[in-house]
Amino acid sequence: MIQQTTPPAPASVQTAAYQQCINPTCAATFGVDETHFACPRCADLIDVVYNWDRLPVPDRLAQFQTRWADRHEPLNFSGVWRFRDLLPFAPPESIVTIGEGQTLLQPADKVAQYVGLNQGRLWLQYEGMNPSGSFKDNGMTAAFTHARMVSAHRVACASTGNTSAALAVYCSATDLGFRAIIFIGSGKIAYGKLAQALDHGALTIQIVGDFDDAMQRVRQVADRLGIYLMNSVNPFRLEGQKTIIFRILEALRWEVPDWIVVPGGNLGNSSAFGKAFIELKYLGLIDRVPRLAVINASGARTLDELVGHRKLAWLDGLPEMSTVDSYYTHLDADGIKASTIASAIEINRPVNLKKCLRALHFCGGVVQMVSDQEIMDAKARVGAGGLGGEPASAASVAGAKRLREAGVIAPSDRVVCILTGHQLKDPTATVAYHSGDQDLFDSVLGSRGVKRAGFANRPVVVANDLDDIIRTIALYSEASAPA
Repeated sequence: MIQQTTPPAPASVQTAAYQQCINPTCAATFGVDETHFACPRCADLIDVVYNWDRLPVPDRLAQFQTRWADRHEPLNFSGVWRFRDLLPFAPPESIVTIGEGQTLLQPADKVAQYVGLNQGRLWLQYEGMNPSGSFKDNGMTAAFTHARMVSAHRVACASTGNTSAALAVYCSATDLGFRAIIFIGSGKIAYGKLAQALDHGALTIQIVGDFDDAMQRVRQVADRLGIYLMNSVNPFRLEGQKTIIFRILEALRWEVPDWIVVPGGNLGNSSAFGKAFIELKYLGLIDRVPRLAVINASGARTLDELVGHRKLAWLDGLPEMSTVDSYYTHLDADGIKASTIASAIEINRPVNLKKCLRALHFCGGVVQMVSDQEIMDAKARVGAGGLGGEPASAASVAGAKRLREAGVIAPSDRVVCILTGHQLKDPTATVAYHSGDQDLFDSVLGSRGVKRAGFANRPVVVANDLDDIIRTIALYSEASAPA
């Protein structure tokens, strides 16, 4: 049996919302007015937990739809806070929102054909429509709300790009006195994301190392200087990210799909999704849960290695952490650093590993690994289907294709793939894939092991001559005309 993060609450807990260590041998509890990024007793991860008996709970999910009619109210306009009954840790007056969560669940028949699914069975959840251009805003609004509750003013994160962009946006857009401090690794951030952090005025510190190094340092700095940490080790971040699932269900008219497919990385989304389904099932708001697929890049395959090959499992909240330690020792001894074109998931030491194991257990989940070649090819097919996304987004589609080919996903299954970030988050990778410039391709993609651009839409070079231009257009029109 999975250890539920739901009632009954410990007898000592008399509040509606509290924090609790996820380690069942510790299970220490703390108020939501406290700031902890690890359990102060055993150093494990912390959940935000609700004593649902003390809270008003909707009878059915469809009740949330009525709030959209009152969308002039900022909390109802937010795609996070209109579901506030399902993350009720904050008083309304403390909530920090900039209109996040206006996202799209798009049917994608062209992409379904590429994946191997029947028509009408694939949807893409496009989180690139958030203010900062990625899913991170769902978590940032919740984390900034908690930071406001505890009177924090300096906020910090380590980032491969999207977290820093979201952090900087919330600091600059809210006018609440927050100051942003961002740690990035050397050469480990896409310019589209770095541009946001710089443009929005964040103090950006680039260290020699990768994301894992930056994450270690920001935790040390936050602890020593009393700075509020905004990475997904912060349990309030994950409360906001739960709402991605609520919006998916809303768009599907509250019908649960068969699969949710999400890129890996720091494993915040997969952890949040699992918690969302645990709570929805406990409250009787859904009658079944979908299966969860978490997709690693081959150059950052920690979860695939630990779960798929070393058989790491949740085990009622007590996974064999010696297995994890052994693998990390191997990475250090061999000098193995994460390396993938999908920079948003270029992480070897995911901080939410244990919570992800819980999600995989509860949702009957699987882990799949895909190459950079598969990611970029899937990205091109997503773009040709009309939405687009950063490379990490396409990992979900590439993973769904792999799972379909293996027979794990059936052609008739209803599948939702999460597109985590906007197409323009990493334009260099996109241009390199489609460009006819071999030097550009080699420097950006060839160095990552991508051998060819299988679905490239290369610019056509034509002389500056009207007849040549017209002739080229005619040839293109003939070639692309339906049979």
